[in-house]
Amino acid sequence: MLVDTQPATHQHLPASPEVIDQWVHAQLIGVLMDNMVPSMLAATLALPVLVFMMAGEVDLPSLLLWTGLLVTVLVFRYRLIGIYQLRYDSSEGPQRMAFVNRYQWTWSAVGFLWGGGVLLTYLQARPATQFVCGIVVLGQGLLTLTAFSAYLPVFRRYVHALVISVLLGLTLNTFRAPDTTSVMEQSLALMALLMVFWWLLLVAGKRLHQIYRASFELQFSNQELIDSLTQQTRASIRAVATKNRFLASAAHDLRQPVHALSLYADWLATEPEMARDISPRILQSTRAINELFDSLFDLTRIDAGNYKVRLQNVDVPQLFAELTTQFEPVAVGKSLKFKTHAKPTTIWADPVVLRRILGNLLSNAFRHTQRGGVLLGLRRREGMLVFEVWDTGVGIAREHQQAIFQEFFRVSQHQGTEDSLGLGLTIVSKLATLMGYQLALSSQADRGSVFRVLLPAYTQKSVVETTPENVMPRSAASAGS
Repeated sequence: MLVDTQPATHQHLPASPEVIDQWVHAQLIGVLMDNMVPSMLAATLALPVLVFMMAGEVDLPSLLLWTGLLVTVLVFRYRLIGIYQLRYDSSEGPQRMAFVNRYQWTWSAVGFLWGGGVLLTYLQARPATQFVCGIVVLGQGLLTLTAFSAYLPVFRRYVHALVISVLLGLTLNTFRAPDTTSVMEQSLALMALLMVFWWLLLVAGKRLHQIYRASFELQFSNQELIDSLTQQTRASIRAVATKNRFLASAAHDLRQPVHALSLYADWLATEPEMARDISPRILQSTRAINELFDSLFDLTRIDAGNYKVRLQNVDVPQLFAELTTQFEPVAVGKSLKFKTHAKPTTIWADPVVLRRILGNLLSNAFRHTQRGGVLLGLRRREGMLVFEVWDTGVGIAREHQQAIFQEFFRVSQHQGTEDSLGLGLTIVSKLATLMGYQLALSSQADRGSVFRVLLPAYTQKSVVETTPENVMPRSAASAGS
């Protein structure tokens, strides 16, 4: 079971251009669909007026066909608004884009049909009717600036279809009219004005689109900034809370050995003949204070990024021999077995950091083991080198296996935690993260524990095989299985 040794933090990273573009497109499509309702309402009100004026002046079958087609498309577009609001209003950008791309032809169809009014009236109806039709077409073109310019592909489709339809109506009716110079001049003038109107619509629509887009990009950036500030504020609050807990726990752990040291000093001053009995106690209190300060300094340097790593070739048997020299007296004093197992192996690591990691794990194992023994081994496992520290101690209950790597955490009911500072495993976790190592823990309450330090492949220099079951008491082997 791999143990997450760091708090669950989510660092805010700037969004990629693709993510920003998708979000902006989704908002632009939302504006487009929201503006469809007023544009549809304007078309619904204008159509009866235009049909009323055309009636009796233009070809009736053509008028009925044009009106029927326009009504059909308008009804279908009302239905599209309902589909969008039900299915796509709260969807992501790609879904909205797929919806709009699937029905882009409806904007082209509406634009072309509105331009068809010119084909029915130009040089075919009274001047007043032609004027009203021209005003309606002009209004549809101007309305599209605010209604459709948010999403440029749809806007351009609509404008192109509208202008091409009007241009087609002017051309066909000009050729069908009596061939007079005045009619040709009038048509050419209208076509020229239409080209200017076309160009102005496209330029204005593009600028309005840029305004829409810049507005949403700014909104996205502001939201990112708000999220970032919110996360930084929460991180600051957590850091202050951690600092307060850190200082409170450090003060608590310092108070006992300092108070004891003061008592021993007073005792020694009043009864110098007791120096032989008091000196070991003074030494023990001094070591506890030094251990706490060393741990605090290590944590401070790691958190500040000032912990210097010096990689070099490390001879594992020699490292194990140094650790044996350090912890063998502890094992003898508690009547525990202490064994190491490793074939001749050289790895690429920082010897100081590695000794600190393994030393803290061994110290933790001896502190919580009262019978049996402790094993330090190196083995190869699934292509990785793995340091293992086995013990037959009290074990760690499942509910505590995440928390033991936190600063000053101690399982209150465990024997051996009275003198523990609760920093050893925290330092192990932070140093392992610093080196890119992985930590794993297997443990059962009252059966023992196995801490594993998994080294990346690039640290390996030779093949290592270790069989801890052959050198550990049976209960510890059972705990790690």
